[in-house]
Amino acid sequence: MEYLDFEQPIADLEKKIKELSELSITDDDVLTPEIERLEERVDELRKSIFSNLTRWQRVQLARHPERPYTLDYIYKITENFVEIHGDRYHSDDKAIVGGFATIDGQSVVIMGHQKGRDTDSRQYRRFGMANPEGYRKAHRLMKLGEKFDIPVITLLDTPGAYPGLEAEERGQAEAIAKNLKMMATLKVPIISVVIGEGASGGAIGIGMGNEVYMMENTWYSVISPESCSSILWKTWDYKEQAAAVLKLTAPDLEDMGIIEGIIDEPLGGAHRDPDQSAKAVKEQLLESLKRLKKMSPAELVENRIEKYSNMGEWEQAAQPA
Repeated sequence: MEYLDFEQPIADLEKKIKELSELSITDDDVLTPEIERLEERVDELRKSIFSNLTRWQRVQLARHPERPYTLDYIYKITENFVEIHGDRYHSDDKAIVGGFATIDGQSVVIMGHQKGRDTDSRQYRRFGMANPEGYRKAHRLMKLGEKFDIPVITLLDTPGAYPGLEAEERGQAEAIAKNLKMMATLKVPIISVVIGEGASGGAIGIGMGNEVYMMENTWYSVISPESCSSILWKTWDYKEQAAAVLKLTAPDLEDMGIIEGIIDEPLGGAHRDPDQSAKAVKEQLLESLKRLKKMSPAELVENRIEKYSNMGEWEQAAQPA
């Protein structure tokens, strides 16, 4: 298990527990009480730390290298997954994966950003940063969902759309804009879940859902804390302050009415118990599918348009005379 900086006290205690457990002592009664005491202390410490996380610490958890990615969730919550490749224009983008599957017998189109676990796979997936062909593949998949009257599920986890020159040459902004236009009027339910990082247009390019949820330790914002810091302070050193003022965590976005709800994670983060995390995501998806399938195509479109039209509403306080 890889530990983040703020988890170091937990790491030290768990290391001590492991050392005691591996001692060659025939009489278990000698060490058992001490091991149990340390395990209780770990539980108390974990509850204390994770009940008082800062926004920056949640950003770190969203980026944890052992956190479940899109394919992990797909294989845990769906049956009969058949991946679809290519955008029928240029190539197959490995940063976005998707296809057809069933969830407890319900047919769905499911897709999301996919990161890598090691150097080779991270380069292969470009750290989950999609090129235009990735968004065009997603466009193709969603239109197929509409054609066959199948709900669409999208899982968001990207530090942003790929910023390379070749992406701009092939129309990165246009590809994302076309997706937004298409999703606004898609005649089947769209459910989006932020499972890790939700950065800017790279995330919303497949995330304009009738219902949008965030896992407990994720972030969703127009800009990353580091980029915000570099713009405002000309350095990344103020990324923690930037995270605090951006209000990019799940509770923040729920308070602002941007998302419908928060999906709980195991104590310590989704990577601590991927099976439990997947179960929680599946339960929310099934609940949302049951609710949205009762709506007509016209109602789904109206629901989506109204949802996004209402975002950012504000009232100006009356000026004193």
